[in-house]
Amino acid sequence: MTAWLHIIGVGERGPSELPASYKLLLSYADTVIGPARFLADLEPVTRPNASADLFNPEFVTKRSFEAVARALAGEEPDHSPAATYADGRTLIEWEPPLDSMIEQVMALRETPTVILASGDPMWFGIGATLTRYLLPSEFVIHAHPSAFQLAAARLHWPLQSVATLSLHGRAVEALHPQLLPGNRILALTSDHTTVDLAIELLVDRGYGRSLVTTLENLGGPDEKITADEAENFNSREVEDFYVLAIDCVPDFTAPLLPPLPGLPDEVFVTDGQLTKREVRAATLAKLAPFPGALLWDVGAGSGSIAIEWMRAARDAKAVAFEREGERLQMIAVNAAALGVPGLEIVSGEAPGTFGRKAPPDAIFMGGDVGNDDLFDACWSALKPGGRLVANAVTLDAEHALYSRHLQLGGELTRIEISALDRVGGHRAFKPRLAVTQWLVTKAMHGLVVTP
Repeated sequence: MTAWLHIIGVGERGPSELPASYKLLLSYADTVIGPARFLADLEPVTRPNASADLFNPEFVTKRSFEAVARALAGEEPDHSPAATYADGRTLIEWEPPLDSMIEQVMALRETPTVILASGDPMWFGIGATLTRYLLPSEFVIHAHPSAFQLAAARLHWPLQSVATLSLHGRAVEALHPQLLPGNRILALTSDHTTVDLAIELLVDRGYGRSLVTTLENLGGPDEKITADEAENFNSREVEDFYVLAIDCVPDFTAPLLPPLPGLPDEVFVTDGQLTKREVRAATLAKLAPFPGALLWDVGAGSGSIAIEWMRAARDAKAVAFEREGERLQMIAVNAAALGVPGLEIVSGEAPGTFGRKAPPDAIFMGGDVGNDDLFDACWSALKPGGRLVANAVTLDAEHALYSRHLQLGGELTRIEISALDRVGGHRAFKPRLAVTQWLVTKAMHGLVVTP
């Protein structure tokens, strides 16, 4: 298939600064899609069916104002076709949300189209998103130095040692897993409010002495860099287009919360039903999170397993199934406070709530382990090659795990933890309830896979 779509990265100075070869692609396109500020900067071209009138970029700005007015009035977005200009091209301004933007692109399939995108389209950009919808042969990427690269150059930060993430349209709580002593963070932002939310989070976590830098309009004539400690940072003059840089400096009392499984029990809001730290670490080791993988946490309780799963691997996802109303609130609070606000929480009685959720790569059963109907539903939903881990503390639950182990194989272990306590006036180790743990891997082709 011949590529019908070209995605061109554009810098702060706009399309007028693009190389001649990119401008040639723009001249041959039937449709150009992009933000209003880029479309308004396009130069007119001469095409066979074009009139002698010059391209009028004012319409693009007018269309932006109309879209904002519709949103403020609570009206539906205008889905009418975009304007066709005197030079024969059709210009379409991006209109969020993302689903609508994808529809805009897919409607143009197999017609000559150019998308103008900020910076590197493959780094938290539209190019990366479209890889999920288009074949590689359908589109070509023309990258521009990204905002991260420009920011790292200004700050003299080795980019390979910097954590990069996007807070554009995302909760600022995603910063939490990156707040570690000496860690450096570069983040894309939504608007001028992002830096205030980030500073509030830093101070609350005990990172108020961190150096915060905003790098505005990088590469453009209005480039501006502002830096100060988080607790002293003045954000009043920060505008909407900037990269946020954080050089993490903890206070002496700041908790150390690395992405490795086994966070302290105290960081979770719980009603007492919590998979304890040592058992949780052993459970996550058996579940084996990996980038992009999906976990179902069935009977999630406080959500500790799902939360640590998402923290442990890049782009890992999780669904927490829980029936108790108060625990649903605890899961949401814990997910935000520990940096995984994207955790999906499903209310109701499992397995009735499984519905049409995407098949998981791994399942954790921490409660109602003896329920055969629940296990059968979990086992049926699990992807071939997926891993299921179940923890039991009662005899009935242990009997169920033992029976399933005889049938399906896997690995059956017992975890016994003792913690320091007091007996009268003396110190002694006090044993906790032993946990029987079963790991089984689902067959790829009718056979159970040995873990």
